[in-house]
Amino acid sequence: MTGWAAKRFWTAATAEACDGGFTVRLDGRPVKTPAKALLVLPTQAMAEAIAAEWDAQTGVVRPDTMPATRAANSAIDKVTPLLDAVVDEISGFGGSDLLCYRAVDPPALVARQEAAWAPLLDWAAGAFEAPLVVTQGVIPVAQPAESLARLRAVVAGHSVFELAALHDLVAITGSLVLGLAVARGRLTPEEAFDLSRIDEHWQIEQWGEDEEAAEAEALRRQALLAAGRFFVLCG
Repeated sequence: MTGWAAKRFWTAATAEACDGGFTVRLDGRPVKTPAKALLVLPTQAMAEAIAAEWDAQTGVVRPDTMPATRAANSAIDKVTPLLDAVVDEISGFGGSDLLCYRAVDPPALVARQEAAWAPLLDWAAGAFEAPLVVTQGVIPVAQPAESLARLRAVVAGHSVFELAALHDLVAITGSLVLGLAVARGRLTPEEAFDLSRIDEHWQIEQWGEDEEAAEAEALRRQALLAAGRFFVLCG
């Protein structure tokens, strides 16, 4: 049986000011989240971006083509009621940050990781007073409790909308440091994604590219870039 899908019923989507911020209206009717909360947004730029996504729909509504709408819904419906848990989940990546786990060999890969990742760990150590320990291999290494506490405080300082974007920036890269580097403008989303894929790209250089893996990577890149754009819309 084919599932029900919403179809376009409106003529125009508009971004408008409302109590508490901005919203999107479809022919004057306010957009609501899946949990039926009013879509109240922090910036006009975000409202305009979401209105553009709604206006771009033709026929059946395709949520997969509306990343800003989905991120805003997540901020309101998921992050807001579970704020502490979301902060814990995001900051928890600091305890197992990708940048801290290095290859044992070959030497060329070890050198590539060091050249790419060490400057970012140095940046995080200075910017957040949160040095992290580097190890070789996959055996977990304990990180300084003080560093993890400071990183959690940094994460907790973001708005719920920023946290919705930061969650994807961190989860997709596997690195709290990379996610925060994008949030602070230290890296572009494109740079962060490439830095998170050093191991995979090394394997491609050695053995060639798998078509299915390439398609999966393209989707992950697209999602990360969308998260980066949404973070910019928050401020």
